[in-house]
Amino acid sequence: MARHDRESMIKEAHINLGSEPDPSGVADLVCEKGLIILAPDAGDFKDAFKKAKKMDGYRWIMLNEADLFKANTLSISSRAGMITPEGKVLKNARI
Repeated sequence: MARHDRESMIKEAHINLGSEPDPSGVADLVCEKGLIILAPDAGDFKDAFKKAKKMDGYRWIMLNEADLFKANTLSISSRAGMITPEGKVLKNARI
């Protein structure tokens, strides 16, 4: 399981999820599953979940799978799902 930086997350998300940059600028990426906010490092999690809270529809925080437990406490009251760049769903998103 490789550790991804922001650029490799974008590349992998495009390959695995068919994502594209979000034209509205609300999120980093958009795909069939919804809006995606990139959080390649643990320091990005708090801002990512805060940003996701303001978004409508299905929203996802893309993170490295090894960081799941670091992000888990922030996800408890969030409707945002968590997904890896490979497309593995770690927590389902809710509307």
